[in-house]
This record gives sequence, C-alpha cells and structure tokens, in this order.
Amino acid sequence: MLVLGIESSCDETGLALYCSQRGLLAHNIYSQVKLHRAFGGVVPELASRDHARKLLPLLEQLFSAAAVDKSELEGIAYTAGPGLMGALLVGASFAKALAWSLSVPAIGVHHMEGHLLAPMLEQNPPQFPFVALLVSGGHTQLVAVEGVGRYQTLGESVDDAAGEAFDKTAKLLDLDYPGGPHLAALAERGDAARYRFPRPMTDRPGLDFSFSGLKTFARNLIAQERGDQPLPSAQCMADIAAGFELAVAETLAIKCRRALQQTAMQRLVIAGGVSANQTLRRVLTAAVEKVDGQLFYARQEFCTDNGAMIAYAGWRRLAAAQRSGELAGAPQNLAVEVRPRWPLDQLPAITEVV
Repeated sequence: MLVLGIESSCDETGLALYCSQRGLLAHNIYSQVKLHRAFGGVVPELASRDHARKLLPLLEQLFSAAAVDKSELEGIAYTAGPGLMGALLVGASFAKALAWSLSVPAIGVHHMEGHLLAPMLEQNPPQFPFVALLVSGGHTQLVAVEGVGRYQTLGESVDDAAGEAFDKTAKLLDLDYPGGPHLAALAERGDAARYRFPRPMTDRPGLDFSFSGLKTFARNLIAQERGDQPLPSAQCMADIAAGFELAVAETLAIKCRRALQQTAMQRLVIAGGVSANQTLRRVLTAAVEKVDGQLFYARQEFCTDNGAMIAYAGWRRLAAAQRSGELAGAPQNLAVEVRPRWPLDQLPAITEVV
C-alpha cells in the first residue's frame, strides 16, 4: 500500500510517501521559523496561509523525488489534531479533496500517535509493548503502549510541557525564536553543576510532571546574577541554561524509570520535538541501562513535526480498514473534521496484525 502523509498542525508543512513493501520513499518539509521569528512565536493565521501556499508545490516535489505518479496512491493520511484549528483545516481540506479526486480513502491521524510511532521508521524499531515518553512544546506524557491504539496514560504535566518550559526559559535568557534549540546550544558552553535546579515532583510517588517551577527558578537566578545589567554575563547565562536543561532531563529520566518499573516493561520510546535534545538522550540512556532496559527514538529529522510519521501512522490504520470519519463515528464523506484538542486514549485500537 502506498500512502501519502500530510502534516500541518502548527508551523511546519510536511509531506511523505510511505510504501508498506518498500518503506519510506521520500519526504520533504517546509519550516515557517523565519516567518514567525519577528513575532517571537507562532501566529496562527499566518501559519494557516503559509500551509495553503506550500502544500501543492511540496506535493509536486515529493512525487518527483519518489519517481511515482499520483495515480499509484492507495490512501492519504493527514493530521486531524491536536494542533492549531486553521492549520489543521488547511491540511485536512487538501487531503480530503485530493483523496476524492483520486478515489482513494483518507484517514485523519492523531498528531501524537504519529510522534509515538515515528521510531518504527528506523532500522531497529521497538517491539510492543513499551513505555512512551511524548515530550514536545505542547505535550509531556508517559504512555503505556500495548499496540497501535492501545494506549494508557500513566502520567502527564500538570502545567507547562517540557518543550514549553524550554521556550519560556529561553525568552528569559533573551534567546532567539525558536527558543528550545537555542537554549540547548547555549547549554553546551555551560557548567550544569554551578546552579542546582530542583527536580520537580520527584520526591513524591506518581508519574505526573511539573515544569513551571523550573522557569521561575531560572527567572530568580537571572535577577540575582544580573546586578545592574539587563542580563547576567554570557558564562552565567550558559551555566543557567545547562542547569535548567539537566534538571528537565533528570526529572524526565526519574519518572521514566518509575514507569518502566511500574509496568514491568523494558523498552522506552521517546518521541516529540524535545526527544532530539542530546542531553535528554544521554541521561535517559544511562537511566534505562540501570534497569536493563532499551531506549528507542527516531532520527533527528523525524523528532520534530514531519509527514513521514503521519504517513506511517495512517498506513497502520488504513491497512486495518479504517477511514476518515470513523475516528469520530461519522460515515465516510467529504466533511472535514479536525480536533484542536484530542486525548490520545480516545483512539480506537487496531486488532489486525499488519
């Protein structure tokens, strides 16, 4: 089965072609970072308009790179949520119209299920069951995964997501947008031992997270160290960034170890934009080794939003005979339905082995 994946949930337009026999044939992505940088964050209306401008040119480039024709498509998968309403509608409308014109089925994919399954695109994919840490700008969740659609939420952030805390702390340090990667780069020059950040909610049972306090701790450190200047010294800022980054990584690692022990599982998958962070990967690798576990993650280009993860997740559901509308309980038609908010554990399970 040849499936086209379309991702347009926020500020990246991603497309990919996945073949059930040959694997990933081609993928491309357009980032809107330059567009939103002047505003210090994503402007939803501008994001929607840019998706509309870029989808068709990217589609033509994709089929040219894969050396296949649109007539060979057997299904189309698109991100139906969670995400920005306008951005989701652009991708969904494009996908449904294209599917109708080619007389092929379409399927709405949960954005975080796409991230969760992204490591399946690697040469050494994880086997079910496993614990997944979904960590991004909008989500921080621990999920027990028994199979596709068989998800149990074990814990989640009670306030800021980890990626959101990265971005907010980066703003405090006057770093450019997007803040998370810039903070990680600054942390490479810092001494993480200079400032001892707290490890929130690790001194009590449970698997929930809280990261807003780390942002407040960073703000207080900056105010303490800057004196009469607008910001502390460059080295001090690097040390604050390093201390913050390590605190987030170790907090996540402590909860991941608990989750593995609680579920008696040995495989941990990390997915989402923050899973590209090298400090987090290093700390988690050490943590799972202590419990004789294995760590899995996608390559860097598939950690952030991309069409490949949507194509793969869509293929799994299309192969199980699901179609657009079934996730919402509606009949197959041209109606475009997206969900800006969509709990992961509401997804139907796939019983068919593909």
